[in-house]
Amino acid sequence: MVTRGRLFWLLVAAAVPLAAAAAAKNAPPKKAPRHAAKVKAKTKAGAEQTLEIPFERYTLPNGLEVILHEDHRLPLVAVSVWYHVGAYHEPKGRSGFAHLFEHMMFQGSENIGPDQHFKILEQIGATGMNGTTNFDRTNYFETVPANHLETALWLESDRMGFLLEGMTPEMLENQREVVKNERRQRTETAPYGLADEAAWQALFPEPHPYHGLVIGSMEDLDKASLEDVRDFFKKWYAPSNATLVLAGDFEPPSTVADGIGSGADALVAKAMATEPTARFASAAELADAIR
Repeated sequence: MVTRGRLFWLLVAAAVPLAAAAAAKNAPPKKAPRHAAKVKAKTKAGAEQTLEIPFERYTLPNGLEVILHEDHRLPLVAVSVWYHVGAYHEPKGRSGFAHLFEHMMFQGSENIGPDQHFKILEQIGATGMNGTTNFDRTNYFETVPANHLETALWLESDRMGFLLEGMTPEMLENQREVVKNERRQRTETAPYGLADEAAWQALFPEPHPYHGLVIGSMEDLDKASLEDVRDFFKKWYAPSNATLVLAGDFEPPSTVADGIGSGADALVAKAMATEPTARFASAAELADAIR
């Protein structure tokens, strides 16, 4: 479950691309929001202001948490999927694997050919396509024209359910080299890069789970196997361990409670409701795995 603080930043991360691009005022809301994420701040003049982001939140029967924020200023929708797994959850001797796996999520699946994920998004006019990894989560996001929201949801659903069928040793080797080059560029050849790494490791000595950088070590990256990819996906990449956030120009949910209707809830249910249920037997088992 997303905490209140993390929920706010989930919504901000999804809403910022739209807010930055919009020039018009917000359209009047079509229905009263069920929730609102709020944060208070003071202006330079000392006046207190509150940033409020209204949203709908519900959970599909398979455990996928869904957060919807309507913003009709532009005909765009920001799509973001957060998996609650990161470098914190890597097994010993596999540092950097969560980030390496993030790269693998763009390589194709049973239904999407190799390196076609970005190309499909580009063809429908998507922008801001990427993924990021930190110690506690991995997220994937894009901003698409509102009339292509269904395509974006299908792509996210496809790799959530059918990634492994498209994986090959060649894909893993290709992305391993990409990640190793990232480490060379950002850590090993960057000014003070190795010093920063040493300082971080001193702050979080072993066996602290934050020891080391998210990018991992060259030695551990070389050890990663296709079997590691399969095990990591099967353990962590399930609807019950993910949150889908939509922010933008979509029809409001009509019947959120049962997941049917003509609005965004219907598109989400069509794409995501048939994903496999939790890969953990219970919420307690998932919590134990995270700990």
